[in-house]
Amino acid sequence: MFTGIIEEIGSIERMKKSSSSMELTIAASSILEDVHIGDSISVNGVCLTVTSFNSRQFQVDVMPETFEGTTLKTLSYGSKVNLERAMAANGRFGGHFVNGHVDGIGKILRIEKVENAWYMDIAIPEEQIHLFIMKGSVAIDGTSLTVFDVKHHSITISLIPQTRGDTVLGSKKVGDSVNIECDVMAKYFHRFYEAKEQSKSNSNSLSYEFLSQNGFAD
Repeated sequence: MFTGIIEEIGSIERMKKSSSSMELTIAASSILEDVHIGDSISVNGVCLTVTSFNSRQFQVDVMPETFEGTTLKTLSYGSKVNLERAMAANGRFGGHFVNGHVDGIGKILRIEKVENAWYMDIAIPEEQIHLFIMKGSVAIDGTSLTVFDVKHHSITISLIPQTRGDTVLGSKKVGDSVNIECDVMAKYFHRFYEAKEQSKSNSNSLSYEFLSQNGFAD
C-alpha cells in the first residue's frame, strides 16, 4: 500500500529485457536507507518487489502481465522514474490509498500553465472513465492527484510547482503515456453495484421463469 506522495526520482541504470518481461536496476538514494529484500517499491506507480540492492541501486523484476499493461516497457537507459516505499504505519498519510496496481495507460492530450499551476488533460481508457468523479483521487505514474474535470474520454488534473519539480510528471510532454490507477474505493463501489444489479437481474429472471412454468404469467 502506498500514498502517492513520491519520495524521490530514480533513474534506470541497467535493464535486461525479453519479449514480455524485464529486470530493472534503478539508481536511488533516500529510499535505500531502510530497504530489505522483498520490500515493495512503487516505480512510476507500479508495485514491484526488491530482489537485490546495494548502497546506491536496487533491482526489480517485471512480469509479463505488468510489462504488457503498464508504461514500464517503454523505459530505457537513463529514464527517470517516480519512487515511493510502501506506506509506514507510523507516518502521516498525505495522499490517498494507492495499491500500485495499474488499471490502464493514459495519454497526455494537453498541458497548459495557468498562474502557478500546470493543467493536464489525460485520455483515459473508455472502460475506466466511469470510475472518475470531480474532486476524486487518481494516481498518475504513482503520484496522488485530484481530478478537476471529467469529460467523456479524459480527465483534467493540476500540478503545483512542488509536485511538478519532485516527480517525473514535470518533464512529461503532450503525447506521452502515463500509468493510471483509479481510486480503489471507486473500484470497490462499482464492483459492489455491478454484483447487486446482476443479482437483481438473476432474481427477476428466475422469478419470471418460475411464474411462467407454473401458469402465473403470460
